[in-house]
Amino acid sequence: MKTISNYIDGRRVTSRSRRLADVFNPATGEVSGQVALTDGEEVGQAIAAAAAAFPAWAATPPLRRARVMDRFKNLLNDHSDELAALVSAEHGKTHDDALGELTRGIEVVEFACGIPHLLKGEFTENVGSNVDSHSMRQPLGVVAGITPFNFPTMVPMWMYPVAIACGNTFVLKPSERDPSASLLMAELLTEAGLPAGVFNVVQGDKEAVDTLLTHPDVTAVSFVGSTPIARYIYSTGTAHGKRVQALGGAKNHMVIMPDADLDMAVSALMGAAYGSAGERCMAISVAVPVTDQVADALVERLIPKIEALKIGPAEDRSSEMGPLVTGAHREKVVGYIDAGVAEGARLVVDGRGLRMDRTGFENGFYLGGSLFDHVTPEMSIYREEIFGPVLSVARVPDYQGAVDLIHGHEYGNGVAIFTRDGDVARAFSHEIQVGMVGVNVPIPVPMAFHSFGGWRNSLFGDHSIHGPEGVRFYTRIKTVTTRWPSGMRANPEFIMPTLG
Repeated sequence: MKTISNYIDGRRVTSRSRRLADVFNPATGEVSGQVALTDGEEVGQAIAAAAAAFPAWAATPPLRRARVMDRFKNLLNDHSDELAALVSAEHGKTHDDALGELTRGIEVVEFACGIPHLLKGEFTENVGSNVDSHSMRQPLGVVAGITPFNFPTMVPMWMYPVAIACGNTFVLKPSERDPSASLLMAELLTEAGLPAGVFNVVQGDKEAVDTLLTHPDVTAVSFVGSTPIARYIYSTGTAHGKRVQALGGAKNHMVIMPDADLDMAVSALMGAAYGSAGERCMAISVAVPVTDQVADALVERLIPKIEALKIGPAEDRSSEMGPLVTGAHREKVVGYIDAGVAEGARLVVDGRGLRMDRTGFENGFYLGGSLFDHVTPEMSIYREEIFGPVLSVARVPDYQGAVDLIHGHEYGNGVAIFTRDGDVARAFSHEIQVGMVGVNVPIPVPMAFHSFGGWRNSLFGDHSIHGPEGVRFYTRIKTVTTRWPSGMRANPEFIMPTLG
């Protein structure tokens, strides 16, 4: 059985750790390998390699860094099917979905190729007599990324291409549930010409995370995951003097106004709620139809589509939804469905009974799509992030009821509104207290040249991820004020200079 280990200082390194975790093939339920859970000492070796590589990499002209990113982008495209297959084998998502996440990651690499322009500072001539000022953005040093299981290629690429292009060195701690793609990405970076030590991968669990959060040579940490862990990452990292961006959980709503194109809304909900088996922080998990009439029509249209979902392994390219990532996660989602029934929501479509009758896939971690109606704010299926193929319908009488419902939730990650009324759409976009808004767009994930981040308990820290905010997060500004001799010799001054 294969053992998945680390990538340190430009090569794969077998971990000495005797602690191992199983990696599953979710489609079959079988253990496909084991991942070494790296100890603190080995994480320290990766940090040391990154620290040793930092001075030379930071001094490398941004144009040369951009050329490495450009070669890396081409290699990612060349190996896209191989990377997607690794993702499908360990996460379970369909091949097309895995290719889709990789494409969104590559877009961040393309953005990072523009780093010579993105790092340009400002210049002001004559801030005082014969005195000029200019600013520059400089890298932080060794930075770390801690990433979740649901997007093993895309989410790491939200972080390290921008960080590395800015002149930092990077240590990635991917999810131990689907770790293999991180190693192939590391090898492709080396093939693209990235010097040894600039990008490192350490597999592991909480011990590896805590080492990154407390090690004095790590200057900044990026995280994507659940809100309780995001809060822990932020509080621990900042307590140790690090810059931290920690993206947490979500409960994303879609408001369907009475004038909306209902067929469009239903189609959008199907993809947004059940794509990637609902294991997305941007999944729409709450539909908010305005008026009972809209709600009844919405549910009536959703039922046959959910029941007709083609669920199967990635090997079947016609599959629309794959299994959940592990059996334990499947049981957790089933527990939420059980709770929703006990709390009084109406279970319109029940996915718990799905069984695969295809040879070899009977023990996979499959779960059918589920739909609840008449969900209310006090229910756990409304309050908590389920992270599975479960859609809740929460009815409201009017537009203000929808806004109040959304504002009453602890999360403020993403939201969508479907309407033909431009006035309503504009008002909603301006007043809703949520970080990412879609108008007739169900999953408003910004493109790479914008920044991704929610509000309230969906983001801890001052910076969103990738785009301009990513550049600001991975650099610090320095301002230089200069005066050159011009034949005049001044006497010493002992007061605060005014430069006038």
